[in-house]
Amino acid sequence: MTFSIVARCPETGMFGVAISSSSPAVAARCSYARAGVGAVASQNVTDPSLGPLTLDLMQGGLSASDAIAKVQSQGRFIEYRQVLAVDAEGRTAIHSGPNSLGIWTQAQAENVASGGNLLANDGVPQAIVDGFRASTGHLADRLIAAMRAGMAAGGEAGPVHSAGLKIVDKVSWPVVDLRCDWTDDCPIEAIATLWDIYKPQLDAYVQRALDPRAAPSYGVPGDE
Repeated sequence: MTFSIVARCPETGMFGVAISSSSPAVAARCSYARAGVGAVASQNVTDPSLGPLTLDLMQGGLSASDAIAKVQSQGRFIEYRQVLAVDAEGRTAIHSGPNSLGIWTQAQAENVASGGNLLANDGVPQAIVDGFRASTGHLADRLIAAMRAGMAAGGEAGPVHSAGLKIVDKVSWPVVDLRCDWTDDCPIEAIATLWDIYKPQLDAYVQRALDPRAAPSYGVPGDE
């Protein structure tokens, strides 16, 4: 019931996850990223513990493929799970269990991996990867372009209702964590609209956390 992308920007070192589903609040259960380590999507009859586990393994020195192999050996009911990972070197790996739902498939390249289940067709993940590789700009812009490409290729077999966009950079928290937990319109477009609003403010929010004395004004009464 989900399609997603995990990616690394080799120029900035940022990692990101974008995801969409017919289920509510998909990003709350399925999106994981850690600065300097990598990004993971854990989906299809989701076990949310697999995202942090994969990140822990990569932080401990394993490559994406070795981490996914470890998850395959340790995860419970792994035959029902899909797990996608990209590591600090841009290496990617995917596990898709044989009990993944409906039409399921995956695609990957350096710095990017995509997978999905209950898809409209088996070309959606490759369209997402191709969309990402053809795009330019901020990692968030590229992830949104990739998800739009996935939708244009057919997306999920039914309507999608939730989506999320998460990006980590040099600090310990996500610098972008945008979610649409439910809509009857397109949740990917809802995320794109949120990103258009948030993008010009991103650096200011990071600066306020690091040193509010040097931050831009807050734009509230009494602020000078």
